[in-house]
Amino acid sequence: MPPNDDFVLDLLRDGGLVTRTQIDDARAHLNGTSSVVEMLVREGAVSADDVSRSIAAQTHMHWVDISEMIVPPDVINEIQPAEARRFRMIPIARNEATLVVATGDPLDFDSIDSLTYVLKCEVELVCTSPEKIREALVKYYGTADEAADNLLRQIGDAAIADLDLEDVAELAEGDTGDAPIVRMVSLLLLEAHKLGASDIHLEPLEKSFRVRFRIDGVLQEMQSPPKKLQSAIISRLKIMTGSMSIAEKRLPQDGRIQVKMGRKSIDLRVSTVPTNHGESMVMRLLDKTNLLLGLPELGFLSDDEEIFERLLRAPDGILLVTGPTGSGKTSTLYACLHYINKPDRKIITVEEPVEYQMNGINQVQVNSDIGMTFPAALRSILRQAPNIIMIGEIRDLETASIAINASLTGHLVFSTLHTNDAPSAIARLIDIGVQPFLVATSIRAIMAQRLVRRLCTKCKEPGQLSDSELRALRIEASQMDEANVLRPVGCERCRQTGYKGRMGIFEIFEIDDEVRHMVNDRASTLHLRQRARELGMRTLREDGVRKVLAGLTSAEEVISITMGDLN
Repeated sequence: MPPNDDFVLDLLRDGGLVTRTQIDDARAHLNGTSSVVEMLVREGAVSADDVSRSIAAQTHMHWVDISEMIVPPDVINEIQPAEARRFRMIPIARNEATLVVATGDPLDFDSIDSLTYVLKCEVELVCTSPEKIREALVKYYGTADEAADNLLRQIGDAAIADLDLEDVAELAEGDTGDAPIVRMVSLLLLEAHKLGASDIHLEPLEKSFRVRFRIDGVLQEMQSPPKKLQSAIISRLKIMTGSMSIAEKRLPQDGRIQVKMGRKSIDLRVSTVPTNHGESMVMRLLDKTNLLLGLPELGFLSDDEEIFERLLRAPDGILLVTGPTGSGKTSTLYACLHYINKPDRKIITVEEPVEYQMNGINQVQVNSDIGMTFPAALRSILRQAPNIIMIGEIRDLETASIAINASLTGHLVFSTLHTNDAPSAIARLIDIGVQPFLVATSIRAIMAQRLVRRLCTKCKEPGQLSDSELRALRIEASQMDEANVLRPVGCERCRQTGYKGRMGIFEIFEIDDEVRHMVNDRASTLHLRQRARELGMRTLREDGVRKVLAGLTSAEEVISITMGDLN
């Protein structure tokens, strides 16, 4: 039952509009999706107008019949179609600095607050019935299909044609039609690619079907399709994978979609999970052009780039990249492989799953269901005489042992590990059972990283650091003499965020002979970190500070990403 149902029922009963018997009868006939109030309206016990009038009177709100009004276009344009549908509200008049907005649910405080925030102006609310709001949405903004067609026309037929989406099968029985769904899904994928989204989240809620894009690491809500199209859209995307079942909605599923957008080939990793209100789907966009990123594009400044290039030229040993999920570790490893991928070198990777397919590299995908585990794959590829091995992640003692043995027998090994900073990786390897002397002799360097958003090059402007930011980042006055501090502003290019794209901040820990002795003696992470600082290692926050002073990112970004870095 909706949270406000009892409140409204009390209003109707106290106002003499319905009786207790009518309420009990309506409750007995609930079909599991309707509220008692909706059932009373459907059965004719009370009108939708009377319900909304009662709520308006109780909340001291003026009630209007918007069906008899003609709203000027300039007023309608005060609220974008996507926002009007999302919040189910209609602008009806403009009084100087105040916009008069009609709502069918004065008790939906979240939507009211959200719309007020979006409009950034004074809003005067009036009440009408939900049915009149629905009619006005169609009257002034068109249907959902018309809205999709308008967007398609704005983007252009040629751009949509570039998607090259094959119409492989009809949708499941009960879907609302093939062609509109194909257009809507095409539009969804194109828009995500245009905006540079890394993920598309399709989330079924109780009364809506929410669409969110993750752009530069931050989820942003987009125009949502009607709830009734939820099943059809999910089914269409499942069909496009060629491997997911549209009949199975009770179990999680995984798949993959390949589409062409112009000359670009985009892979989408698709996963679904059942929720209370339907299947939730997440698609990760893997753009192969990211494979061509050089070290400067990853965020390395010239001195760190020189160190890293020297490490990549090592004949053997292990280079570890550490950080939490979503910190860009895999992208860094692929950039390393691209840098060292030469005809005279044999490179083999073991991954779960293979995220990007690279030319000239042998990539092995782990499949535990058939016994193709990390250790099994590693043992096999060592017989393939590779020069360089990339392991997606070191997760257990067996994988770590094989990686170490490979490094000690003349192979250069790249891998990732989940630790918060570089020195902690040594303790992590010892914790999973690797002998300290093996760690000491095999590891050449450990690099921790995080991702921060880049300032938008089109709208960033000179700024100043506040006293609190100077203290948090421990910036000395002398460092500000030649600083080029810039601040985010917001423009159309960056969707008013002030940021466009992301870059890495890094912590590079090179292992020398003294560190090897310390590891053999089981020195604490604190002492290892102190030695790393003596060797010139910059912490994540210190590298972030350099990029703030260079005008590449903001102090706010670095502080939020490196909250745990207090050294």
